[in-house]
Amino acid sequence: MLRFPGHGHRRPDDVVIGPLDLSARVDEALAVQALAFGLGADEVAVRRQIVLRHMTYPGARAFGATIEGRLVGFVYGMPNDRAHWWSTVVEPYVRAQGHEGWLDDSFVITELHVHPGHQNRGIGRGLITTITDGAAEPRSILSAIDVDSPARGLYHSLGYEDLARQVLFPSAPKPYAVMGAPLPLRHR
Repeated sequence: MLRFPGHGHRRPDDVVIGPLDLSARVDEALAVQALAFGLGADEVAVRRQIVLRHMTYPGARAFGATIEGRLVGFVYGMPNDRAHWWSTVVEPYVRAQGHEGWLDDSFVITELHVHPGHQNRGIGRGLITTITDGAAEPRSILSAIDVDSPARGLYHSLGYEDLARQVLFPSAPKPYAVMGAPLPLRHR
């Protein structure tokens, strides 16, 4: 069962969602991401530096899902900045679809991953709604691999719509979709 700090009595197998010091627990988080996303050691090493850099950006925040203190999922994001690498890559694609305005006043979900052994239990939904509920921006944007998947199904159920498809990132072997949703997200 999902629990949030301070809400009800906890059982040992409860998933607790709360703020995460991602810089301090980056290796744990990347171990979850490696399993969920199929990353090798070299990719994890590169992403480690990216995560640590991102967490120094203004407004960057992270939440984790834990079971008895063990991290089983995490999400992090920040207010979008058109000067950031991700934004510069997706801008021509969203502009071509008439959605360039989504890059302003948006909270970016940079990463959201749940350990494969804990997926399909509402953890991803709990993480993304928790982080966006605290956003000052009126909307959220993210990118996801551009295939029908449980992740894209989750995002659609929360109110995200495709802003651009077949977005190619220089280091990614598969195309992505850029998605956006007004905040607050649909909780169900």
